[in-house]
Amino acid sequence: MQSRFTRALAASTAAVLTAGLVGGPASARAIHRSASAPQYGGTVVYALPPQTNIAWYFPIRNNANDSLYVAQLTHLLFQPLIYINNNLQIDYNESIASKITYNKAGTVFNVFMNPKWHWSDGQPITAQDAAFSWNVLIATEQSNAPAPWPAASLGSGGLPANAKSFKVDNNYEFTITLKKPVNQDWFEYNGIGSIAILPKHVWDKYPNNITQEIVYLGKNATDPNFDTVVSGPFKLAQAVQNQAWTLVPNPNYSGHKPYLSRLILQYEASDAAEFAGLKTGAIQVGYLPPADYNARAELNDHLVVEYPFSYRFTWVNMRPGAEGGVDAIFRNLYVRQAMLEGMNMSAISQVIFHGYAAPEYGPIPSAPATKFLDPRLTKPLYPYNPAAGKALLEQHGWHEVGGVMTKGGLQMKFTLQYPSGNEATTLEMELLQAGWAQEGIQVTLDPVPFATLVGNLSVPSKWQMVSGIGIIYGGSYPSGETLFYKNQGLDENGWNDPTENKLVEATTSPAPSDAVSQQNFFNYEYYTAKMLPALWMPNSAELGEVAPNVHGYNAYTGNWVTGAFLPQYWWVSNG
Repeated sequence: MQSRFTRALAASTAAVLTAGLVGGPASARAIHRSASAPQYGGTVVYALPPQTNIAWYFPIRNNANDSLYVAQLTHLLFQPLIYINNNLQIDYNESIASKITYNKAGTVFNVFMNPKWHWSDGQPITAQDAAFSWNVLIATEQSNAPAPWPAASLGSGGLPANAKSFKVDNNYEFTITLKKPVNQDWFEYNGIGSIAILPKHVWDKYPNNITQEIVYLGKNATDPNFDTVVSGPFKLAQAVQNQAWTLVPNPNYSGHKPYLSRLILQYEASDAAEFAGLKTGAIQVGYLPPADYNARAELNDHLVVEYPFSYRFTWVNMRPGAEGGVDAIFRNLYVRQAMLEGMNMSAISQVIFHGYAAPEYGPIPSAPATKFLDPRLTKPLYPYNPAAGKALLEQHGWHEVGGVMTKGGLQMKFTLQYPSGNEATTLEMELLQAGWAQEGIQVTLDPVPFATLVGNLSVPSKWQMVSGIGIIYGGSYPSGETLFYKNQGLDENGWNDPTENKLVEATTSPAPSDAVSQQNFFNYEYYTAKMLPALWMPNSAELGEVAPNVHGYNAYTGNWVTGAFLPQYWWVSNG
């Protein structure tokens, strides 16, 4: 996964939004460690969540393909310009960049590239590649870019609006100049980190027509055979939709060469199929479905508990043209507040996720621990209280008629879409449905394939509510410019608030001190939590399962905090 803000939409199984190793129950077994030397060869099958399909192979993603799993695959094929590790720090050992400097004003950024990095055909990765990549990125990020664009990164790091110039200084150094000053840390992570380095000598087919170039790249983004030259630790050997994506080592990789002979990202039809694969040993790295938690003794794997730097949510459609005109209802804060008060978060965590779902009362999770969590948001602003939620609706003129809240010609009868194939998610949705029923809100559950759900989000008339999904920050500075800022990036539910926009801008602007910068972030975070552009849900951990003969899997190489794992360090023992 690229080290920029990933903004991945992910189905809320215990395996999807994965994160850094933070420990587990007293009975949890430790990751297998061996004193023997790593062995070369062997295959690791890595289970994807139920019904996850990968159909995009270009390292810049559009909105329809902006998922964690596409990001993970392309990250293994293309070395990131900057790699964010499990401590949310830039790891220059795993980055094409070797150093980044900037001026005090926050307008000029110099990026130095490590000359050790090469493409799989032996050509060096240079600043000319970076310049080509920058031009492609800026062109795909235009709101009027031709289909299948614009890029999902539109707005990240203030790009493309704040871009002034890009200059190649020499073969391994380039300079980015911005129109106005920015928070330097923010731009490092969200601006520079959004640049995916592309092979200019292979893909630059239209050097004098950038529009024609991005049309060409977009048309080939869904072709797994297009990535003939890569820079990452693996090459794509085979892609079979709804089955598996097979990776083999890139023999000319300039970093730590993989020990494995094959890494297979495997499609799973259901949690039951994945659990069966763990039992038989057909899957070496997977997850324990929450519904099978009490059956974990049947597995011979090692259990780890992993939290992502992410948030999970239920979205209500506030966009004009929403299916059934529900935007007229959901644009009212009191409605969103009442709905949140009908969501039993404690039961979701304890009953469905067996206690492995950290409280979340805003856009920043309580686990993993980071400097970004506002101390005011360690307790809920709107605690679970269906009676209070119903009373709030009644105070605003709603009355229950036949079990459904009604006001004029409007009724609180909604359809909730969620990813199918996962029992825990289904139970979670049923619990939400029951809580809302106590408030006179009638919700019909509609399980759909994950890819269908993501596709529906971009068309307001195709959905009313969605849940069982989340956003993983991917190691970015979680400032919200691509989540909650006006007309930018991930705005499928139509949220746009003038006060919010100003608070987001403050987080991305220079500050006189770190303390002021931190307070600016807390101000944005608290307001966002209070206004409910999303209905916050507990951040569920992955209960990861790793086969005893898989070695080298740890918090660093798993890096579930950002989702950008490093399987080139894994190896399989024969004994």
